[in-house]
Amino acid sequence: MKRIFVFLLAVLATATVSFAQKYAYVDTEYILENIPAYQAAQEQLNTLSTQYQRELENVQAELEQMYNDFRAESILLSDEMKRKREDVIVSKEKEFRALQQKYFGPEGELYQKRQGLVKPIQDDIYNSIKDIAASGNYAVVFDKAGSLSMLYTDPRYDLSDQVLEKMGYNN
Repeated sequence: MKRIFVFLLAVLATATVSFAQKYAYVDTEYILENIPAYQAAQEQLNTLSTQYQRELENVQAELEQMYNDFRAESILLSDEMKRKREDVIVSKEKEFRALQQKYFGPEGELYQKRQGLVKPIQDDIYNSIKDIAASGNYAVVFDKAGSLSMLYTDPRYDLSDQVLEKMGYNN
């Protein structure tokens, strides 16, 4: 009876070890900081964003000036002239909102540019992580930079440098 119990315990221990899963983590912020193409893309996006913002500020300043002029002159204007000026102001407001959507909207130019510049880099990182995870038999790879809270991480399970190396970047 003892032999059967020991044998079953040994089989159970062996099965548990064979089903053990390996976990690792990466720090995508660290990886991105070490990719020059990402830094260049971020600079280009920041420049474009600043340019778009300046253009919107100019339209908004023009709109405010139109509104202030209307308020100052409204006493002297006839009802028909007031309506025409109000229509022009409303039209300018619509133009401003349309420009905001064109540049900063969910499918705006800045979003499209970001997709064109940053998405290929993110895809390369993902594919490198996937390859490393497959070759290292990792069941799960966490991202330390994300909202996932990791209170302690052992550096020997950090695959960030391997991802950079696989992508052709030296740290």
